[in-house]
Amino acid sequence: MTIQKETSFDEALIQQARLFKALAHPARLAILKYLAEIQTCITGDIAEELPLSRTTVNQHLKELKDAGLILGTVDGVKTNYCLNAKAIELLRKKTDEFLSKIDVKKTFC
Repeated sequence: MTIQKETSFDEALIQQARLFKALAHPARLAILKYLAEIQTCITGDIAEELPLSRTTVNQHLKELKDAGLILGTVDGVKTNYCLNAKAIELLRKKTDEFLSKIDVKKTFC
């Protein structure tokens, strides 16, 4: 989506789209799920926990960090990764807002 096209849409839709885009890959969902399951921050290499190369995992971590869904702070040669609780709650709220506006009883298919 280009900047010009984005400005044609409501700010709430733009924000929802950015958050939803961060979820648009199974690897990113797996990272979020893993961090949620361990219920703590992890120091080190998340690639050890996923069936993906370190480079691929790092690209997905960057997408999640850019969306604000995770926090990554450098600690020496390692990085501490955590879920961003405020952003996860915002994602939940934005998802609920979006889906609540869709009336499945009025679908045409």
